[in-house]
Amino acid sequence: MTHSSTPSLSMEQTANIMRFLFFLTLSLFVSLAAQTQPPGQTISIEEYEPKSTLVVPAHPVTQAKFPFIDVHNHQFFSLTTDRVDTLVMEMDKINMAVMNNLSGGTGEGLKTMIAKLKRAYPKRFTVFADMRNYDGIDDPDFGKKMAARLEEDVKNGAQGLKIYKNLGLDAKDGKGKRIPVDDPRLDPLWEKAGELHIPVFIHSGEPASFFDPQDKYNERWLELKQFPNRARPPERYPSWEQVMSEQRHMFAKHPKTTFVAAHLAWLGGDLGRLGAMLDSLPNVYTEIGAVLAEIGRQPRFAREWFIKYQNRVLFGKDIWEPSEYHYYFRVLETADEYFDYYRKRHAFWKMYGLNLPDDVLKKLYYKNALRVIPGIDPRGFPN
Repeated sequence: MTHSSTPSLSMEQTANIMRFLFFLTLSLFVSLAAQTQPPGQTISIEEYEPKSTLVVPAHPVTQAKFPFIDVHNHQFFSLTTDRVDTLVMEMDKINMAVMNNLSGGTGEGLKTMIAKLKRAYPKRFTVFADMRNYDGIDDPDFGKKMAARLEEDVKNGAQGLKIYKNLGLDAKDGKGKRIPVDDPRLDPLWEKAGELHIPVFIHSGEPASFFDPQDKYNERWLELKQFPNRARPPERYPSWEQVMSEQRHMFAKHPKTTFVAAHLAWLGGDLGRLGAMLDSLPNVYTEIGAVLAEIGRQPRFAREWFIKYQNRVLFGKDIWEPSEYHYYFRVLETADEYFDYYRKRHAFWKMYGLNLPDDVLKKLYYKNALRVIPGIDPRGFPN
């Protein structure tokens, strides 16, 4: 009689089976535990929107205390007459006296833009020529040609020059090399702006966090997750310090030209360093477009800073969305505590008011802009 026998398992096979059964049991336990968690325990940071239970005095502001000049705005060629009418009505609601359009273009495009904005409202708009195309920079006469173009644009009504952030980041010369902000081939352009007594409004670089590793320590992690193309990794871009040092060098090379460093020169989180830059470069001003989140989280130091540098800072917003100006007014004008900012990806923290003195507000809102931008009618502004 023949008996069949079952092969015995080796110790290694038995151990593998036991490990498999252990991890299977563990995964089932974790799955069941997740299913029994209270509602809301599995939300992401993007979904988390806590409502503060803090009750403090609140003074929302929907109209600026004084008429103001927005030096940092962008309106484009799709403007129609009806749109300009609507634009002015929206400006009136928030007490904006003058809008500076940085996106004026050049040549015929510039003349068209000026006509659209100033035909019916000659005192409500200023327009800058802008430069973003560096094709032909290898031509030895490139700088002189750009200077001549700027002179023609000013004759056609441009009141300043806007330089976009591609200079120093993405703009390349004919050899494929990055064009630094302080490239000597552009010197004739900056010199011409000084001769013409017009300001150069320049956006260099990006927030420093865009150049940092996108990890749990990065304050702008959420923004970089939602907009990955805003990251500036070192294998593709120079460092933040490199770009900003080039900008400062360019400012220093041209002391007779007035520059406005956009976005607080991305030093809103280090106002002491920004103040030192302004101290060393008397031809440089700055503005607060798109950096309110930095100002509003440091109310005591920022208030002292704005008072100290009250002659060097202009009001700017950047993106045209009338309701967002209300947050600017509240931060600048009130002493309110712990209120929301309007864009979570820029700030997961709360805002506090600086309660700036009236004489400082007047300089920020319009007096400094009247000194920097030529051709604005000062009548209608308070003394």
